Parts: sequence; C-alpha cells; structure tokens
Amino acid sequence: MRLIRFAVAAVVAGALLAGGSASAATVRHNPLRTPQFDGAVFATAYLGDTVYVGGSFANAIVNGRGVPRTRLAAFNARTGALLDWAPSADDTVRALAADGHSVYASGDFQRVSGVQRDSLAKLDAATGAVDAFSHGVTGSVVALGVGGGRLYVGGRFTAIDSSRRTNLAAFSTTTGELDPRWAPTTDDAVGAIAVTPKRVYLGGGFHRTNGVANSLRLTAVDPVDGSLDPGFLPRPPAVVLAVAVGADGTVYAGMGGQGGRAAAYGPAGKLRWTRVFDGDVQAVAALGGVAYVGGHFDRACTTLRNGSQGVCTDGSSPRVKLAAVGAAGQLLDWAPQANGIVGVRTLAAGESLHQLTAGGEFTTVGGASQKRLAVFG
Repeated sequence: MRLIRFAVAAVVAGALLAGGSASAATVRHNPLRTPQFDGAVFATAYLGDTVYVGGSFANAIVNGRGVPRTRLAAFNARTGALLDWAPSADDTVRALAADGHSVYASGDFQRVSGVQRDSLAKLDAATGAVDAFSHGVTGSVVALGVGGGRLYVGGRFTAIDSSRRTNLAAFSTTTGELDPRWAPTTDDAVGAIAVTPKRVYLGGGFHRTNGVANSLRLTAVDPVDGSLDPGFLPRPPAVVLAVAVGADGTVYAGMGGQGGRAAAYGPAGKLRWTRVFDGDVQAVAALGGVAYVGGHFDRACTTLRNGSQGVCTDGSSPRVKLAAVGAAGQLLDWAPQANGIVGVRTLAAGESLHQLTAGGEFTTVGGASQKRLAVFG
C-alpha cells in the first residue's frame, strides 16, 4: 500500500470530518433475501430488475442448497429469486457491465460456456448465450463501463488484437469492433471506469494520462476521441480503486494508501469532502445523494490523521467493511457491519429500485450468515 500525501484541502476536509454520525435517507441496514455464493464476488451489475454477478464461485446458495453457477449468475432484484441465466467461465470474472440486451464480462478467463474468449466476453442478458464479440487482449482487463454506444475497458494491457492500446480501449456495442478513434493512454494500470454522457472517468495508480504530467490517479477523457479533459484534474493523494458519479455530477473515489479514504469532487475537480478509514476503500456507489463505500476497513476515522497500518489516531467509529457518507461529508448512521479480511470488493446501485448490492468475501452481515453477496433496499 502506498503512503498518503495529504492534500492542501485537508483543513477543509478535516472540518467536515469532525461532525460525526448524522441521519439521512439511506437504504436499510438489514439485507434482503437473495442468493449467496460459495466463493468471492468481484462484480455486480444492474439491468432493470436483474442483478448480474461475477466472481470465483462455483455455486449459488439458495435456502442452504448449492445450485451450480460457475463464476457467473443472475437473480431477480425484486424477489431475490435465482434466475436460470447460467453461462460459465473457466476462471475468475472481475468486472461486469450491462446495457440494452447484453452483459459484458472481463476477467482471467479464456473460455466462456466452452467458447474461447480472451478475458472479454459479451453475453445475451436473457439467455446467457455467448455473442460473436471476440478480441485478443495482450494483458488483462479489470474495469468495464458502457454508454453512448461504446463499451469502455481498462486494465493493464498493451494491445487489442493487432492494434496498440495502452491500458484503455473502446468497442462499438453495435458492431463489436474496436473503436479506432478512442485510444487514450496511461502510464500504469486503470482499475476503475465510470461513464457519463460527456466524460469517461478513469481511476488507478497511473501518473500520466495521454502523456500529460500530473494527470494522475483520477482523470476524465472525452467519450468520443479520448482527449484528456483539462477541467478535471483533482490529483488525489493515493491510488484510486473505485469511481462512481452521482446524479448531480459529483465524482466519488475510493482509495488505498495508509489505511484508505473516500473523497468527493465537483465536476471541476474541486475537493468537496474526504473521509478516512483504517483500511482500503475498494468500492463506491452513489444512490439518492448518499455515497456508499466498501472495503477491508473496520473503522471510520474522526479526522484525516491515521498512523501505522492505517490506525485512526484521533478517535473513530465502527464501520466494518461498509459505510455511508452524506452530501456534506458527514458519516451516516448506516452500519450493516460485514466481516472478513478482504471484506467488500464491489458495490452497485439500482437507482430505480433504490437498492444497493454489495459483493466480496464477507460471510456475515450484522452477525448473521450472509455469504459474499448482500442487497440492501
């Protein structure tokens, strides 16, 4: 983990931290009834009333019984019922994105439902059938985003098929072809992507985007031509592990470092608030004006200061693997208390259902059995 360099805005952020817990319209603490899983959940994605799940599991668990689902599954978000959708991947699925009638998956796999697919696949959202969409990836894809007729991918790679691409690429969702115009670059891996109509936000450990100095860790590029947006250069102090964008345009980032932190930025890149935790913030989602964060932390720090191994030095509140932050940066009362070392790896918001789905390596929530997936509504 990397040492955090405190930003100039720390004084402002520290003032926001001092307020402690407050009430707001969050989802409920208790999970809804849904399938659970016998292995890690790395990715979730909403498409209407359906939640798609990817990870390293071999079975979904329904009423205590294992139902075969090899690294890919889906369930009804309203009823919690496991669906018949059951493509299979031969290795871990690390990212999902859903749009229209399709679900996109990326990860460590080489085959999906027996069909050769190099780290990237397109599946029918209703049947799970593997689409003809197929490309060779020289490296690994760990982040997906979809919008405006394009699938955006990020990771650590040097080429798609025979075309040079440095950690970023895009494809037409209509034809499946590699987009010849969209070819931004970074000097290190891209671990998170968030797509809006006017910007594609990138998060990771990179220090240069399109070769521009100090365009580091969290940047925005044009969704059509990939040019760097000079109006958004927040320069966060640690590696960015997750990115989400709220309905009002606020950009939320989850970070690692000495402990971990979550931060909110305005559309011009100005810091709005920061919250510090005693472990990495690996996932972030925005829902109803609230920022939800997940990771392998156990406590939310009272101030920006933390010490060795991320320990909060000026007091803290218990927030085991999950927390919620209000619009002014105040820590909210929502505290489901998951468990585990790695904890929460992914969060997804179902806006029309006012739901939050959390996936990871936890096995309990609030002291009750809840294996690796939880939905809060």
